Amino acid sequence: MAKGIAVKESEIPNIITKYLQETKPDILVITGHDSFNKNESDENNINNYRNSKYFIQAVRLAREYEKSHEKLVIIAGACQSDYEDIIKSGANFASSPKRVNIHALDPAIIAVNIAYTDKANSLDIKELLSKTKYGKNGIGGLKGNGMMYVGYPR
Repeated sequence: MAKGIAVKESEIPNIITKYLQETKPDILVITGHDSFNKNESDENNINNYRNSKYFIQAVRLAREYEKSHEKLVIIAGACQSDYEDIIKSGANFASSPKRVNIHALDPAIIAVNIAYTDKANSLDIKELLSKTKYGKNGIGGLKGNGMMYVGYPR
């Protein structure tokens, strides 16, 4: 089951903890719009990004809520986001390693594949990223397992 809400990127940190407490998700996707000011060559300056700081703040708050990368998988970022700092803040997957635009469905593709991979199986990150429009240039992530419990008989 999936639940989505739409708020301005700047409001995500303000609502994330309440959202997590209400929904108790296994997978959290934090996305929206972002951009890197290419007139400023410093990728390490958070002020050169439109909304990355909000994604980073929201991921940090989500990690305060659930510290385990296995219990709460976080996919965060948008087009041209600050990939490295989003990962450092606690995301399992983030965009955009090469500061490229991503397809709007790329975070959902990652989430669905994680949801439908057996909990006992490791994710094949290269295969997973190949399902997205820009692959490893658009999204990157950390090795982990799927989230689906498999029983017998189903």
